[in-house]
Amino acid sequence: MSDKTKTPGLDRRTFLKSGTLLAAGAAVTSVTGFPYVSGARAQEAKTLRYLGTAVNQSREIADKVKEDLGITIEYVPVTTDEVTKRIITQPNTFDIVDTEYFALKKFVPTGNLMGMDAKRIKEFDNITTVFTKGEVDGRTIGGQGTAPWKVLYLSGNKSKEFSATPTEWISLIPTTYNADTLGIRPDLIKRPIESWAELLNPEFKGRASILNIPSIGIMDAAMAIEASGKYTYPDKGNMTRDEIDLTIDTLIEAKQNGQFRALWTDFNESVNLMSSGETVIQSMWSPAVTAVRAKGIDCVFQPLKEGYRAWASGFALPATLEGPKLDAAYEFVNWFLSGWAGAFLNRQGYYAAVLPTAQQFMEPYEWAYWMEGKPAEKDILSPQGQVIATAGAVRDGGSFNERMGAVACWNAVMDEDAYMIRKWNEFVAA
Repeated sequence: MSDKTKTPGLDRRTFLKSGTLLAAGAAVTSVTGFPYVSGARAQEAKTLRYLGTAVNQSREIADKVKEDLGITIEYVPVTTDEVTKRIITQPNTFDIVDTEYFALKKFVPTGNLMGMDAKRIKEFDNITTVFTKGEVDGRTIGGQGTAPWKVLYLSGNKSKEFSATPTEWISLIPTTYNADTLGIRPDLIKRPIESWAELLNPEFKGRASILNIPSIGIMDAAMAIEASGKYTYPDKGNMTRDEIDLTIDTLIEAKQNGQFRALWTDFNESVNLMSSGETVIQSMWSPAVTAVRAKGIDCVFQPLKEGYRAWASGFALPATLEGPKLDAAYEFVNWFLSGWAGAFLNRQGYYAAVLPTAQQFMEPYEWAYWMEGKPAEKDILSPQGQVIATAGAVRDGGSFNERMGAVACWNAVMDEDAYMIRKWNEFVAA
């Protein structure tokens, strides 16, 4: 952060100390103006309603933060689209939300979320340059779609507009992100898969699947269409109406020809489709591949020559949050970036926002496998203790720098979003 964004006479450490004291219910009226908090009110301040998708919610994380901070996390699990609807229509039904950067253009203009104060985030300056600069290891990565660095900053604390230059106010403090590709069953396919075009290959008629989240599914379709040579998109994350028509018409034709076994919307559904062998190639998320492997089934998150479709999630707070509850929320976010949670998420195949702190909570052989692309010195275990990669295995796609450095586009909300959703629904109904 530049010196221009700092508040005179009050550094980040002062902010953090006052936040911690408030959350503990200390009498710090002279600093903050809030009265002493005790009893039921103190307990209420230490309970956070956490809105998000189930895939980003973990009982282990909730238990650990309860142990470390005394904060009770009440998970409110809903679908990706429902997260956005809640932010827009029911912003008082949660205290913290874990949502995706691509959806920010939908709800920032409502003013229902506050800009988070970078000075209150202890590790803000250590957040990976993927978010702050659009770089990996000093190299610029693909920025088609809603790339996080385009929407990271807000003009003010209660701003309804993004800032093109860095400010103190942050739209989302990143939690997890990944470079997504297709999941495959190599034991059933029995040949190399190297291109997104394979998703629409008639060879896999009735054994392919695409996810039924419009803003994401259409990006996977665009990656497949472009890979097939049918059309090159100037920006897959912001299509014109004609480009949307071309994409949806291609999907409808494939569906009517029996290409798709299913259109999945739920994480567990994607796991079941792949583990049962009903599908052999499909849109997939890294933890779903991990879940299939945990069943002892060969499943690969396949690197493809055209690159990855990336996504990123982050924490935001409702604009009405205040007092001890607000301080507890900042305390939780700071804990989340301090390492334990990051290591937990890395072991699921995600990436943590602050890599150095996560590394401190991982064994050297784990870090070497997940982050450096090196062969596993020992069996690799999931956060729940299941073997998901045996000694000698190499992570699909290799190192962090190789995977995130090969990002082609990001999940997005298009200017023609309403039209795109209407056309997507025609595909679903076809």
